[in-house]
Amino acid sequence: MSASTGVGAGRMPAAVTWVGFAALGLLVLPVVGLLQRAPWSALPSILGESEVLEALRVSLIVSLAATAVCLVLGLPLALVLARRRLRFPRMARAVVMLPMVLPPVVAGTALLFALGRRGLVGQWLEAWFGVSLPFTVAGAVVAAAFVALPFFVVTVEAALRQAGDDLDEAAATLGAGAWATLVHVTLPTIRPALAAGTALAWARALGEFGATLTFAGNFPGRTRTLPLETYLALERNPEAAVAISLVLMAVALAVLITLRDRWMPR
Repeated sequence: MSASTGVGAGRMPAAVTWVGFAALGLLVLPVVGLLQRAPWSALPSILGESEVLEALRVSLIVSLAATAVCLVLGLPLALVLARRRLRFPRMARAVVMLPMVLPPVVAGTALLFALGRRGLVGQWLEAWFGVSLPFTVAGAVVAAAFVALPFFVVTVEAALRQAGDDLDEAAATLGAGAWATLVHVTLPTIRPALAAGTALAWARALGEFGATLTFAGNFPGRTRTLPLETYLALERNPEAAVAISLVLMAVALAVLITLRDRWMPR
């Protein structure tokens, strides 16, 4: 008799099961290590330090502003991808998803060459409007929005495709205009996806590190976010680094657990 185990209606070799559990252990082990090193008794005092609170303030400003940018830009983009017949749809979606797989430092470098003072567009922003984005709070927002935007667009586009356009066409047949159809039919239909995409984009923006460091720098009170504060604390105060990491991990887990119905099969 071959060594195998049943899973539902199917069967798989026992070795596959053990390798799967080993992979799960590889993912769980760092979390356990972080929890094991957590300074639980000193956690309130560490998180109450001025540097941490200042980094938290910057992180909230940057992440919330970046999320707003994702909403304003991401919703039209998702509608275009889902409802318009594009000439090169695969290329368009590849470009949208590129920041999800791009190394963060590369993303920051690309932003510098595009929006820096001598960048492709940045030189004209400074010459015409006196706007310089690198190493500013606005630059941190742009960097966070750049990496978070795909999470919103992919979530909303998937919901739009699943919903189809039958209701939109019915509304148009009844005389509803394009804006009325969008506001009263399309958006209410995908409301859960809008909430999920917004939460995912915010969590991603909150945890952004590499692109922010490269494009916006690491200035206390301006662009030093919680991830950057964690990196600096690893050298001067490892307990503070662990404490901040716990906060960021808790936020990420809370978002994923809350949205489990959006990404976990029933």
